[in-house]
Amino acid sequence: MKNRFLKCGAGPVSDALEKGGAMDHEIRPWSAEAHMAGPAYTVQVHTADILMVSKALAECPAGHVLVIDGHGERNTALWGGLTTLSAYRKRLAGVVVDGAIRDLADIRRSRLPVFARAVVANAGGAEYAGKLQVPVTCGGVVVHPGDWVIGDDDGVVVVPAARVEEALEKAERIVDAEKKIAKAIRDGVDVATLLRIDEKLAKKAQEVFVPQLQVEKR
Repeated sequence: MKNRFLKCGAGPVSDALEKGGAMDHEIRPWSAEAHMAGPAYTVQVHTADILMVSKALAECPAGHVLVIDGHGERNTALWGGLTTLSAYRKRLAGVVVDGAIRDLADIRRSRLPVFARAVVANAGGAEYAGKLQVPVTCGGVVVHPGDWVIGDDDGVVVVPAARVEEALEKAERIVDAEKKIAKAIRDGVDVATLLRIDEKLAKKAQEVFVPQLQVEKR
């Protein structure tokens, strides 16, 4: 399943979810590797506090994406170079932080996919308990434990656990269709022709003007 999601990518998966599921545009990749897919392991932290991040990192199983609800705080880092190294050695699928990270030079060299909202030098405290494996909000999207999280250079998309097979099959059909369109473009066919734009515009024109004509006749 992981490899199938990776082959599809975030865009087609979002399309398969009726053009939904995407975290907001500020959640972006910062590491050398951006391609990521795996079930979510969630943690909700106290604002600007890293205490539960370490606990979540210790508990998160290999192959999972650690999703950190940092409440969007941009001025305190919840993740850094040492946690990235640890997560990589544990073979996590990736990390998504709704908040800030630091040690960017180290993270840029890492093969662990790391997504976050911002970079800042300030580190968080370690005083307050948070919650593990609960529904969280990350990048404006609700993430439940076990939902699938797909990331690449376009951002992060969350697939509800109950829709994984449906979304995956639909995304694969979308990718196949896009490959056929790409081949036709390389063969010289215009995009507007392939997408039947003139036909759609004509239909839209009828939707706009026909009711108006009917009113005028009355």
